[in-house]
Amino acid sequence: MKQGKSARSKTGQPGFVRIISGQWRGRRLPVADVTGLRPTTDRVKETLFNWLMHDINDSIVLDCFSGSGALAFEALSRYAGFTSLIEKDPAQAKRLQTLLASFNVTEAEVINIDCLRFLAQPASRQYQIVLVDPPFRQNLALPCCQLLEQNGWLSENALIYLETEKELPIADIPANWSLLKEKIAGQLAYRLWLKNA
Repeated sequence: MKQGKSARSKTGQPGFVRIISGQWRGRRLPVADVTGLRPTTDRVKETLFNWLMHDINDSIVLDCFSGSGALAFEALSRYAGFTSLIEKDPAQAKRLQTLLASFNVTEAEVINIDCLRFLAQPASRQYQIVLVDPPFRQNLALPCCQLLEQNGWLSENALIYLETEKELPIADIPANWSLLKEKIAGQLAYRLWLKNA
């Protein structure tokens, strides 16, 4: 996930991101001051969820590098059916669990584990929408995509959102994924893929 001006106060202390639409529109999520944590900007989130508008309702969602939970809570606000949030940092995972409880969410789970380690297992569930927004320049994005495909985590016609540093080459994306949408904004690239049979 990302780190930017909207997530921090001028003092550099933890800040907030807001949910931009759905049942919790306008509610704020705290963002801890954690290295590498960079919540998706409102503008990018709005574009992403416009792309997913006709697919998010009742869908089974996986948020691979949950961080602040901004993407997962946006999906839940828009009536995702069930959402799994993967977060390897124990303190951040606990914060996410507390947040879910404060929102009275029962249709979600927080999995406190390294994402690539989790995805290296045979799939315990298949997901219709997967959100992949890892820390930049740590060689996480493409291995994540490959494990999603190899180990059966994706349902038929799954949609995969991938947010990366702009310069990351994407030649190693699974061959049976089709690029549906693509945008570049500053230093980041964000794309929506469709898993084909």
